[in-house]
Amino acid sequence: MRNLIKLSIACIGLCFSTLAYGQWGPSYTPVRVIVSADHSDWNYRLGESVIFSVSVYKNGNPIEAKVQYKIMPEKMDPIDAGILHLENGRAELKPQQMKTPGYLRCKVTVESEGKFYEGMATVAFANDQIMPTTVMPDDFEKFWEQTLLQNKDIPLNAKMIKIETLSDEKLDVYQVKFQNFRLGSYIYGVLSVPRRGTKFPALIKVPGAGVWPHFMVQDEDALKGLIVLDIRIHGIPMVMNDHNEIYGELWSAALNNYWTFNLDNKELYYYRRVYAGCIKAIDFIYSLPQFDQEHLGVSGGSQGGALAIVTAALDERVDYLVSYYPALCDLTGYLNGRAGGWPHLFDKNHSPFHAKKDKIETSKYYDVVNFARILKVPGYYCWGYNDQSCPPTSIQSMYNVIKAPKELGIMKDAGHYIYPEQKAVTDEWIFQNLSGIK
Repeated sequence: MRNLIKLSIACIGLCFSTLAYGQWGPSYTPVRVIVSADHSDWNYRLGESVIFSVSVYKNGNPIEAKVQYKIMPEKMDPIDAGILHLENGRAELKPQQMKTPGYLRCKVTVESEGKFYEGMATVAFANDQIMPTTVMPDDFEKFWEQTLLQNKDIPLNAKMIKIETLSDEKLDVYQVKFQNFRLGSYIYGVLSVPRRGTKFPALIKVPGAGVWPHFMVQDEDALKGLIVLDIRIHGIPMVMNDHNEIYGELWSAALNNYWTFNLDNKELYYYRRVYAGCIKAIDFIYSLPQFDQEHLGVSGGSQGGALAIVTAALDERVDYLVSYYPALCDLTGYLNGRAGGWPHLFDKNHSPFHAKKDKIETSKYYDVVNFARILKVPGYYCWGYNDQSCPPTSIQSMYNVIKAPKELGIMKDAGHYIYPEQKAVTDEWIFQNLSGIK
């Protein structure tokens, strides 16, 4: 039975190995709705028109169908909607334009045998001109300097417990915890240290949103020769043997909507402890005798993509970052008639509760855009135009203000996930830079 539990956890780990980078991958069903644009790169200039085409396939063959469509700037109300009849499985919609820089999305739904299937395409209009709506408070840098200075006085008090089931002749793997933000408050992580060698570069992996255990599989980057510290943010052990149900229970109960906790006060907002904890993770890495004291990277997706940028912006000890579809970008976009970043604090569903002066002001101290403005670290950034969780409008506005060296990998039709081909490129980029291999 214990072996079956371990196997189940391992399978979950494999299925969710990209969860730190995204929560959904592409799915394949008997009926597929394909939406495409007449520019193969899905990019348009202001004044140009896009023509969306729709195709429906069943078991690989085009079929006649009646579909519902709607076209809108992402996350906004439709500017066009209706029913379209597809002859021979394909039809075109009338041309559409955007008057301001942004992303225009076409979503199509078809019913077949009582089930609904959806497809979409999202195109960019002058996306290099999308600028943030949020502004940097005058005391932004001072606020974070004081936060980190106070946190520096908190002793690490680090503890390490070896995870025997993951350790072998290649890796030593530990569950670790270190103190952060206040006495008795801890960040937990899983540390993987290569055994073949004496000094190694290091990579900190910061988590996507939610409450997650470790998935009990060896880290691929550690197997290549990097020290890897994979952290979680809630002060909960990542390995609790046969008690994995506790993570879902906490997410549904005490930690539900944690991103809204104390949003009305920048000193008490939940993410203040989180951002400080990412910097404390760097202190922990530097305390390790196996670390080469020179080469440090940070990577993550979604919430983790945001944390990667924040960590690199706040601490000059970071040399490189990788950020997949970062959350928490341009949160006030919704207050200016366009999509804002996850967690969508000010969209039409949440603005009655959160669109208050004090909460809007707090958001500026945690908006990734303002960290991007002071970022000096080279980074690799990836996202897809079809992302419905972290809107590309919000991410693009952040990316456009980065003055540090930056590289961009876009897979247009990707949603809130990363393709293996894309992941392979970023993995190689961070590994080569940290290991000094060019």
